[in-house]
Amino acid sequence: MRKFFAEFFVSRRIESRGVMVRIAVATAATAIAVMILAVAVIMGFRRQISDRITLFTGHIRVEIPHLDPDLASTIMAIDGVVSVEPYAIKEGVAKTAEATQGVVLKGIADSLNGRDVVVSRALGRLLQLAEGDRLEMLFVDGERPRRDLFRVAGFYSSGLDEMDARMVVTSLANIQRLNGWEATQVDGYEVVIDDFGELDEVVGEVWSVVPEGVSVRSVRGEFPQIFDWLATHDVNAAVIIAIMTVVALVSMISALLVMVLERIRMIGVLKTLGMRGRGVRMIFVMRAARILISGLVVGNVLGIGIALLQQRFGLLSLDSEGYFLATVPIELGWWIVWLDVGTVAVILAFLVIPTTIVNRITPSESVRYE
Repeated sequence: MRKFFAEFFVSRRIESRGVMVRIAVATAATAIAVMILAVAVIMGFRRQISDRITLFTGHIRVEIPHLDPDLASTIMAIDGVVSVEPYAIKEGVAKTAEATQGVVLKGIADSLNGRDVVVSRALGRLLQLAEGDRLEMLFVDGERPRRDLFRVAGFYSSGLDEMDARMVVTSLANIQRLNGWEATQVDGYEVVIDDFGELDEVVGEVWSVVPEGVSVRSVRGEFPQIFDWLATHDVNAAVIIAIMTVVALVSMISALLVMVLERIRMIGVLKTLGMRGRGVRMIFVMRAARILISGLVVGNVLGIGIALLQQRFGLLSLDSEGYFLATVPIELGWWIVWLDVGTVAVILAFLVIPTTIVNRITPSESVRYE
């Protein structure tokens, strides 16, 4: 313990204000800020797109042709399940004097009455609809199309314009009427859970309680292309973190070597006084750690600050057709602490290697340096 305090005391007395130190702080700060922003954007995409897609399908769909209250209660009792609601869908064509659009009419158990429907703002703009307008829809039942009229009761917006333009929401009873079904007939149940990360586990538990012949589908199975696309972003984030860590490490190694070369005489004096090479090496690692933490603090302020600005004001926009979202999403959380700790641990572990140069410096050689 005494040796540690001695090394710590000496490290605090080393003044490093050169250009290399400033470059090391700036590089570490930039690397940390870039890592925070990269992960925040990736997690933002995952969270927002996942949440918005589940507005249309729930997290899990149990495809059963009739209401089964006992099954619904059993699924609801599964840990992590938030709600279990019946649904029914019917494909058709929405038509106005201005435009025509193929849509999916989804029936849910809510307060919509009669032939009221809720359409997306994207579809409302396309069909030039206003609240209270009549909306004509065509359905193909057998060989002849069937025409039906609905009233626009309101509008919604999930932010996914491509999907919004195809989804029209109405009451479950409306779909049953259109299909000529009884009040107990449905397309299945939509299950919503509280933690998307536990989706696979909950799907497995739902499979274990449903009767034989009943199909269970997760939102990942409904939209595999979207979730595969999101998975590629995880790889991108890992690559960015690796590159930024290497950049910060190279800069810190350069600054550390400069500090060692500037204090060869001091190293010789410490060895003459009896300090072992390991202790001298720890002095420089501790000094490098202080520089790294300075860059860490600046990088966190910079990265989190930019992230909060984007989260609050949406300064950077996106093409919603290509990225599903109108602005760059941001998701902040405690993962920043683990990112900081992991980055510092990796860099300090590698910084021990270049300090081996200290072992080659002998007191007799150090007296030549003034």
